[in-house]
Amino acid sequence: MTSPDPRLRRWRLAALIAIAMAVITMAAALSVYVRSVGYEVIPLDASLLWPKVEPAEPPPDQIRFAAASFEDLPGWGEDDLDEALPALRASCRRWERSGLDREIGDPEVGLGTVAEWKSVCDSLSASPGGRAALEATFRELLTPLLLSNHEETEGLFTGYYEASLRGSRRRHGPYTVPLHSYPPDLVSVDLGEFRPDLKGTRIAGTVVDRRLVPFADRQAIVDGALSGRGLEILWVDDAVDAFFLHIQGSGRVELDDGTSVRLGYAGQNGHPYTAIGRDLIARGIIPREEMSMQAIRGWLAANPDEAETLMNSNASYVFQREIRGAGPLGAMGIPLTPERSLAVDPHFVPLGLPLWLEAEAPYPGAPLIRRLVSAQD
Repeated sequence: MTSPDPRLRRWRLAALIAIAMAVITMAAALSVYVRSVGYEVIPLDASLLWPKVEPAEPPPDQIRFAAASFEDLPGWGEDDLDEALPALRASCRRWERSGLDREIGDPEVGLGTVAEWKSVCDSLSASPGGRAALEATFRELLTPLLLSNHEETEGLFTGYYEASLRGSRRRHGPYTVPLHSYPPDLVSVDLGEFRPDLKGTRIAGTVVDRRLVPFADRQAIVDGALSGRGLEILWVDDAVDAFFLHIQGSGRVELDDGTSVRLGYAGQNGHPYTAIGRDLIARGIIPREEMSMQAIRGWLAANPDEAETLMNSNASYVFQREIRGAGPLGAMGIPLTPERSLAVDPHFVPLGLPLWLEAEAPYPGAPLIRRLVSAQD
């Protein structure tokens, strides 16, 4: 593999800030973490999620970075950069713990190593704050890049939140739905460690007779496949709440003894995720233009006899772990910052990379969301 052109490497390295008006594909979709469910009440534009006409074979993603300028960042002068500083510093600390020689993202893209970013991180760490000082640092050390996929710079943007549930340390009364810890026999495999062409592809399963076979799916787990193994962390009172906790990845559980517990993502059973909202649209139950998480919840509550079957059609099952201290934790293993932490597909956007985001607000008539964020989940 040849090294990138040094001139390109300089401007790519400088791209601690990138214009990220989202990527066009679901595989590279963006989500921002918000503190409360109030921000999550978003009637999503379902046409973005499920286009009426899809090509038989969508072209493979081709993510590109192109040189831009600070003047290309819409609303750059209006953001309170101080609010982004804690998230930026947290990303830098996590990068530095991973080793100075580690590449930021794909080496072929040429975004540089942690050592090459150290001057930026040192400046952010020492900064007294204030918009003028932060902007001077950015303009001195960084160059914006435009992120696109097949020359498209617009795509899907959603919000996510820390779910809240009611539960108990023991099974009793209404607390009958278990939340499980990661099973010791569940093996996660990064296939890229075996074949370079499979980089970024992961599978999970369990070993039977020296063979890796699929782990139990959601239906099997709900039917008791893990019972008697002592994997239950907590018991909650609502199967729908538990289902959406799996989707969100983390949450807080208010216990019957008056205390609360924060849970975080520990792993997944290896089965593909299926969006049950897609099925409700296909069956004509919820119109495409009315699809939202609230609409799904409403239908599940109104149809308890069918709710479990629909939820179990999503074979993916998420395991939790108890988190002590700040949270929720993102994929970088650091606490997420409300409205400043972004979820990305790390195949395309390296974790820790600061991004400039422009997105439509969740409420009609509200101003556009324009702010500096960090890819941390």
